[in-house]
Amino acid sequence: MEALVSGLPDSIWAGRRVLVTGHTGFKGSWLSLWLRQMGAEVTGFALPPPTEPSLFDGADIGELVTHIEGDVRDAAALRRAVETCEPEVIFHLAAQPLVRLSYREPVETYATNVMGTVHLLDAARRVAGVKAIVCVTSDKCYENREWIWPYRENDPMGGHDPYSSSKGCAELVVSAWRNSFFAESGPLLASARAGNVIGGGDWADDRLVPDLIRAMISGTAPLIRSPGSIRPWQHVLEALHGYLLLAEQLLAGRRDYADGWNFGPSDDDARPVSWIVDQLQAAWGGSGATLPDTGPQPHEATLLRLDSSKARAMLGWRPVLPLRTALGWISEWHKAVAAGSDARAVTAEQIARYCARTRRKLPSQAKAA
Repeated sequence: MEALVSGLPDSIWAGRRVLVTGHTGFKGSWLSLWLRQMGAEVTGFALPPPTEPSLFDGADIGELVTHIEGDVRDAAALRRAVETCEPEVIFHLAAQPLVRLSYREPVETYATNVMGTVHLLDAARRVAGVKAIVCVTSDKCYENREWIWPYRENDPMGGHDPYSSSKGCAELVVSAWRNSFFAESGPLLASARAGNVIGGGDWADDRLVPDLIRAMISGTAPLIRSPGSIRPWQHVLEALHGYLLLAEQLLAGRRDYADGWNFGPSDDDARPVSWIVDQLQAAWGGSGATLPDTGPQPHEATLLRLDSSKARAMLGWRPVLPLRTALGWISEWHKAVAAGSDARAVTAEQIARYCARTRRKLPSQAKAA
């Protein structure tokens, strides 16, 4: 078995009991399939898929994992799920993930993103056998000062809007739990902060790439807001690879890795909205008309970049998909599925192609999944 950058073999996941909260979402579905391909025994705890269609349903992820339907705001239900699963590793992805929705539903956003994290960590500390926890927050957890310098892990937490603020709060919860309950014993706890993840199978509302895909499929002109805003765009597999490398170090007992981590794209891939629109339309096979969204717009950050130096130096993680390539993969995914290809097979093929770029091998026993 070829070694990972981290020095740990992929077989570390074979038979490993893993709990993924938010497994019915876009990122959770990709992660659940990848873990199953590596032989992990995956249990998922989440609400029903947040969109129709969804990657979870389209790829039949529910057939591959032990699916528990529940809400992280329900502390008792979440604790029962953790007790039933007896996980060795937890990836906490369950969240209210949309900035604009957070303006409409601020209480739900804080209840899910902050108290949901509290409930998960409290359940984990009361169940023996949990070795590693990766809590996924957001690049928006930082106090964004709209400056040109990328944010490092030791920069202050903050957030202008309810979503960003809730992610900053979740980071503070993680830090408090790590210092108060896991400093000397118990699971090793880390947080992961990725950029704007994109990929096939994302159907969320009020997100640029899904909005563009819907428009191109229907042949309509998409509404574009904030064309000059710069975001740290990256393919979903880039972020998930970082989460896996981090969890592997925690499983190895590396207490110095129980910390906050940035997983952002290269500086060249911090691009404005207008560039994404042009490149994705070109990848789809041409260019199309767009319309400016002239409706009232809540505040959103216009400039945000992450410094991922720590992940590069300590985890050996680095982006391997240039943004133009990532947009091409998204176009390929949606065209293939729209033409009748099996969504799970298309997703698995892209995972395998990504692994080839990172020299990460999938165990042969997991290919049957």
